[in-house]
Amino acid sequence: MSVAVREFDVALDGGAVLHAYDSETGGVGALPVVWLHGTPNIGTPPTPLLDLADRLGLRLLGYDRPGYGGSTARRGRSIGSAARDAAGVVDALEGAEDGRASPFAVIGHSGGGAHALACAALEPGRVVAAVSIAGLSPYDPADDAAWFTGFAELGEASLRAAVEGREEKERYESTEHDGDFGFAEIDQRAFDGEWGWILEVVRPALADGPAPVVDDDLAVVGDWGFAPADIRVPVRLVHGGLDRVVPPSHSERLARSIPHAVVDRQPDDGHVSILRRAPAALEWIGAVRDAAALR
Repeated sequence: MSVAVREFDVALDGGAVLHAYDSETGGVGALPVVWLHGTPNIGTPPTPLLDLADRLGLRLLGYDRPGYGGSTARRGRSIGSAARDAAGVVDALEGAEDGRASPFAVIGHSGGGAHALACAALEPGRVVAAVSIAGLSPYDPADDAAWFTGFAELGEASLRAAVEGREEKERYESTEHDGDFGFAEIDQRAFDGEWGWILEVVRPALADGPAPVVDDDLAVVGDWGFAPADIRVPVRLVHGGLDRVVPPSHSERLARSIPHAVVDRQPDDGHVSILRRAPAALEWIGAVRDAAALR
């Protein structure tokens, strides 16, 4: 299908806005599914998922996290703040003005995975399913060595700068760094295929400068505002065994905290190639929706 994604702004308190995207897939009554983007990306829903979302009756949405793209920066934002933001995007849809809190699902990749879990934890009456693909687990200073195990050189250095605080993180991001980002050979091949789409959302995000990346990483290593163990809604954790951008141990840690989670580990995938499992995740969301409708 040919989809012209609609862009719109969601007004927030104090004149701030979230810049949002609506694929309008799925037809009348489609379940909204909010895409939570990685770091650094903007929030356009993934082109490779639009046809499937339409067939499954899912309405793919997205938004630029504060500071990215057209969204107003929000210094000191937490991972948990994504729950209210995502709900606000769903509430702004045409036809949502009747006052009812519409249900929705969430799916996040990389830095967006934690934000998807935030929606599941903090909007349990509305979120029907949540997917984290190659997502991070909460940072615990007492578990520092284990948390950082498996990261590639540049990923570890970047997040260790965040652990040191805003001043050190801003200093780190103000200079260029050479080294290993952690992409596997299979990721490089993925960039040449349909998931090369991700470069379309990375490039404009980088144009915004380092400030939103600083806010993202400070949020990752800070207080998330919830505990994954509090999540009661269906969760799917997807990770590649070759991932050194976000090591698979992070999804393993999350699975121990969320014992009801469905785990989809692909031993031969990396950080980008794992997005080949995003269609299966969408199908799972559709199945969760259908099962709930039968109850």
